[in-house]
Amino acid sequence: MLSSKKLKRYASVFLASSLVVGVLAGCGNKDEKSSGGGGGNSDEIKVGLNLELSGPVASYGSGISKGAKLAIDEINKAGGIDGKKIVPVEIDNKSDAAEATAAAIKLATQEKVVAQIGSATSGDTVAAVQIANKNKMPVIGPSATSETVTVNEKGEVNEYAFRTCFIDPFQGQVAAQFALDTLKAKNVAIFSDSASDYAKGLAKAFKDTIEKNGGKVVAQESYVAKDTDFKSTLTRLKSKKPDFIYIPGYYEEVGLIIKQARAAGIDVPLMGGDGWDSPKMVELAGKDALNKTYFTNHYSSEDPDEKIQKFVKAFKAANSDQAPDAFNALGYDTVYWLKDAIERAGSTDGEKVKDALASTKDLSLVTGKFSVDDKHNTVKSATVLEFKDGKQVFNSKVNP
Repeated sequence: MLSSKKLKRYASVFLASSLVVGVLAGCGNKDEKSSGGGGGNSDEIKVGLNLELSGPVASYGSGISKGAKLAIDEINKAGGIDGKKIVPVEIDNKSDAAEATAAAIKLATQEKVVAQIGSATSGDTVAAVQIANKNKMPVIGPSATSETVTVNEKGEVNEYAFRTCFIDPFQGQVAAQFALDTLKAKNVAIFSDSASDYAKGLAKAFKDTIEKNGGKVVAQESYVAKDTDFKSTLTRLKSKKPDFIYIPGYYEEVGLIIKQARAAGIDVPLMGGDGWDSPKMVELAGKDALNKTYFTNHYSSEDPDEKIQKFVKAFKAANSDQAPDAFNALGYDTVYWLKDAIERAGSTDGEKVKDALASTKDLSLVTGKFSVDDKHNTVKSATVLEFKDGKQVFNSKVNP
């Protein structure tokens, strides 16, 4: 879903990783078929989990981990994949691109996993893509929504990179149409994180869609990650009298923005993307302030769909009756997608698994039925959620 705070500052990490990979690649035989064991155990399929288990966005990575492990447990109890047990190799990348790169190197060259699941943020996922391409290790970003994950700066598809979620432009378009059609907004404002490619991508798609469909953007402001005082900017936004404000960003700042916006007397609807999805949002914003707020997401635990409710029941049983959020669902779906690809490939060879992932069509999972396009993006529906008295409530589902 999600992009890390600033991709450009990690350019040096990518250059350094190229040199490291060149040295480490000799540790493993690229022509060797990985039976998933890493150490040659033909009864196991090793899968890497390169996730943000600590640091600023630990809520995302930890959520994906819980969902992925539930899926792994279910698959193993049902006999595994062709009789082989899935063994997760989990590494905490600490919400840092350099750590994500190091983790990808270890997973590819030492652990010799079949594929990597993660990271949660787009920037941390991009950090692993170069390693993946060099070592023929498929990488699936469960929530990495930035277009940069699967397509490089030259417009070329990153051969071994995939995502389970939809892409940023789709979220921005859905939010704009919801504002115009459902909330009947005409004059909107945008307040986005200037340090995040994720937020900038959503903001651009939202603005373009609003303006193409007769709406007007009366103000556009930005903040920087880790800011905590937004009062002066919110005062400027209020003076423009918008009837809707779009706030794409991460829950850490967004929660405070919403709290301060309501305190400043801004009572219009507020909306954002999947970066809002965290249990900490209520703690940061306050449940009353969250009324009349909405966000696009990958699924809702309240969706009556039979497949979704079966997943919700299983997750609650394994997690002290906690309702699963979108990151739990995306982690769960990513494992089942990988399982499907390995079975269709008839192999755990990285190149064959990559080809199977790329040819996925009409696969029905918890977060929707999806196919993979020629840029390795999943084409699937989005869900609009709203907060009511501090609880996320299903509003509607939007098809691409």
